[in-house]
Amino acid sequence: QVQLVESGGGLVQAGGSLRLSCAASGPLFSRYIMGWFRQAPGKAREFLAGIHRNGGSTRVEDSVKGRFTISRDNAKKMVSLQMNSLKPEDTAVYYCAAAPAIMTAPIETPAERYSYWGQGTQVTVSS
Repeated sequence: QVQLVESGGGLVQAGGSLRLSCAASGPLFSRYIMGWFRQAPGKAREFLAGIHRNGGSTRVEDSVKGRFTISRDNAKKMVSLQMNSLKPEDTAVYYCAAAPAIMTAPIETPAERYSYWGQGTQVTVSS
């Protein structure tokens, strides 16, 4: 089992940047596909980006492609989401999540594919 704690959220002006971090504890972090999701009030939880076990492949949703970048450091048990050119519509609670996976598994987008979740961090983008 892995425990996840997000940090790095806050208030930023449109066009600004934030870097979210997710610290994991527990064994075998490198055996999980890691994902970032967000949920705005009244909306469903939305997949943003995922990264495979060894960081060799990533998947980024079209809505944030070119602005958001996911990375991981297995030695530090960390996964990050660099967010640039932020827009007011990016305002949401951001979550990291972990999915146990074999090396050949695809990075999936449905939230129910991810077994472990952090508590979330609020990102607010002002216009």
